[in-house]
Amino acid sequence: MLLASTALILATLAGYTLLCMASPFGTCRKCSGAGAKLTVNRAGKIKRVKPCRRCKGRGKRLRIGRRLHNESREIHRAGNR
Repeated sequence: MLLASTALILATLAGYTLLCMASPFGTCRKCSGAGAKLTVNRAGKIKRVKPCRRCKGRGKRLRIGRRLHNESREIHRAGNR
């Protein structure tokens, strides 16, 4: 039981690592990738109000795993100088 759960956790981490390597950016969860806060006016048209604060209007954010990888590389590089 312990061996199976450990293998499942390792497989999940390996899959997430491959995902972060292949696609380091994910869609912003706050604006759903639109890059801005959207509203609908009375005529039914979608109107852009202001850029999203989390992704700064880009619609994409750096994944947590990729952010951790970049930080660890930076620490390693600083320690080897």
